[in-house]
Formats: sequence, structure tokens, C-alpha cells
Amino acid sequence: MGVNLKINTMTPFVAEFVGTSLVMLLGNGVVANVVLSKTKGNNGGLIAITFGWAMAVFVGVYASAAGSGAHLNPAVTIALAMKSGDWANVPLYITAQMLGAMFGAFLVWISYRQHFDATDDKDLKLAVFSTGPAIRNSFNNFIAEVIATFVLIMGVLLLSSPQSKLGSLDALPVAFLVLAIGLSLGGTTGYAINPARDLGPRIMHFILPIKNKRDSDWGYSWIPVLAPLVGAVLAVLAFKIL
Repeated sequence: MGVNLKINTMTPFVAEFVGTSLVMLLGNGVVANVVLSKTKGNNGGLIAITFGWAMAVFVGVYASAAGSGAHLNPAVTIALAMKSGDWANVPLYITAQMLGAMFGAFLVWISYRQHFDATDDKDLKLAVFSTGPAIRNSFNNFIAEVIATFVLIMGVLLLSSPQSKLGSLDALPVAFLVLAIGLSLGGTTGYAINPARDLGPRIMHFILPIKNKRDSDWGYSWIPVLAPLVGAVLAVLAFKIL
């Protein structure tokens, strides 16, 4: 009862910060476990990563839903603001999401610091923090992120609509949705589908004293920020036509 009381009385800012921190800690954490050297999960593969991210989303949504509605993603926040016409809390939510993403990434680095030191591949170290394309082509990468985010936001809008049998945005269906996106659409760009998820940890990669790291690939960084926002806007427009 005490835990539920604390969750229910969290302010929206705190809830978004905590929820996004948990998503990044567990999501980027599973990437670290799979790609960094000398971990127990080394070479676990894409399936482990997609399941890990889905469970990360489940935990983050479950922890923050009562306090903020569990947006945990600027694309979701903007989509719901477009749908409702209420933009008042958008800056607060996005600020909390960015700070939460940065904090979660910081905790991953602390947890796996020895394994970062033991890893020679600079690209793998960056991959723990941010997404990158399998085949680099700005147009195709942008379209892939738009499509994946369109699917995410359309699913969120349908789950949160009055016609939904769930009655509210629920943690488990959203986790399954993210799992499906990762398994089906994640092979091209690593499915950022969330500007805070990519930009916040990328900033931490740039800031943190990671041994023998590469640049933070700022030339690509605009795609996982802008494309999810475009996908979100298109999803809302399509939803309103339905």
C-alpha cells in the first residue's frame, strides 16, 4: 500500500522523470549486456534486446501511469496534445523525459563501467547510448523511423481512445506494441521511435568520460529526433480521419 500511495501522489514531472529513467536504465542496460565485452549476456542478439526494451517500457509505463499518464516520449506527448488541444504541460513533460533519459543512461554507464573499459569497439560503446542505421542513407533511415513511430503512436491513440476495451493506456499492451515494432521494424535503424530515448543518452555519451570512445555521431542524430515527431503528427492526422 505504501508503494502505491507514493506512485499515485507523484507529480507529472517526477512521474515522467522516473518512468523515462527506468526505461533508459533497463532498455540501454540490455543493449550494454548484449554488446559490451565480458558481460554475462554478451552476444545475446537482437531478440534479447527487443524483449529487454519491451520489458523496460512495461516497467516505465507501469511505474508512472498514475502520476502522469506515462508518456515517456516527446512524440507521445505531442501526439496527445494534438489530439486534445491541450499544450500546457508539453514543455514540462518533454523536459522531464529528457532529464530522465540522461539520468537513466548515466546509471547504465555506472553499472557497466568496467565493461565499457574492456570493450575495444568504439561503435558498440556508442550503440549502448544511441541508435544508428544498419545501412546509412538519410532518406531511407528517416522514412523507417517515421513508419515505426507512426505504428507506435497509432497504437497508443487506439489504446487510449474511449472505444478501447482497456479503458485506459495500459502497460502490457504498450510493451507488446514496442516488442512488435522492434522485432518487425527495428532492423533498419534500431527503432528509436522516441526523441528523448536517443538524444538524451547521446548527450551523455558525449559528456561522460568513457574510455577510448568515438564521436557521438551528431551527423545522424537529427533523424531519431525529427522523424519520430513527423511520425507522431501523421499518426494523429490519420487517427482523426478514422
